[in-house]
Amino acid sequence: MHLSVLVVTYRSRDHILACLKSIAADRGALETEVLVLDNASDDGTADLVRHEAPGVRVIETGGNLGYAKAVNRGLAASSGRAVLVLNPDCVVQPGALAALVAWLEAHPRSAVSAPQIRNPDGTVEWSARSYPTALTFLFNRYSLLTRVWPGNPWSRRYLLSDWDHASPRSVDWVSGAAMCVRREAVTQVGGMDEAFFMFNEDVDWCRRFTLAGWSVDYVPQAQVVHAIGASKGHVSERVILERHRGMIHYFRKHHPSHPLLEWLGARFIMMRARLMLAANARKR
Repeated sequence: MHLSVLVVTYRSRDHILACLKSIAADRGALETEVLVLDNASDDGTADLVRHEAPGVRVIETGGNLGYAKAVNRGLAASSGRAVLVLNPDCVVQPGALAALVAWLEAHPRSAVSAPQIRNPDGTVEWSARSYPTALTFLFNRYSLLTRVWPGNPWSRRYLLSDWDHASPRSVDWVSGAAMCVRREAVTQVGGMDEAFFMFNEDVDWCRRFTLAGWSVDYVPQAQVVHAIGASKGHVSERVILERHRGMIHYFRKHHPSHPLLEWLGARFIMMRARLMLAANARKR
């Protein structure tokens, strides 16, 4: 099997069919299987997929397990030499699947081939980045300081915004919204860390691949359109809290320090979470 495609869904009825149709249209000569891992959607997502996409395997996880656990379920249930982890609000553009698989076949030490992700308006999403540092909390993709001062050196370093994103290159990490991983590399380092509910599991996974001697590669010849950004509109409080808990887990795991500093860092991160919760409430 050339490629397994894993799509984790949660209340994804509005987007999942466009995603699955784009995969079906782009398979070409690739031997491909598609699995939808449904995290207990209450909007009929799983039934819709069964009815409208009968060639897709639907695995109901039995609860809202989060992204990492659902991906790992899919890894265990699939058999492709390459595995594309894909968000349900992504639409694969023509030639993307073949380009991602071809990159892994041509680069035997590449663990991840990641497509160029574009927003619906055609602009490039900053989906390939440097490892986060303490300053990333202030100068990340969605932060106020990045919005009011987009040319600052810290945001540019983290988001790699000085690079044209038109040429392939190895990067520190790529967004889990669309990443094609080599099964052999997963066998060596393991699946996603299930301590992450959602967010930060992708940067952790990429870091573990790199530490094991693999590369993480951005392949702009493959393109995916991502319909929804996490910063748009009101989101659930749980998403905000889990994102920040994931930050704490990531830094404790990869940047261990004195317990007092870790405690202070965690307090700062959760203070940021509370500010974001307040701002999010105003979007209702």
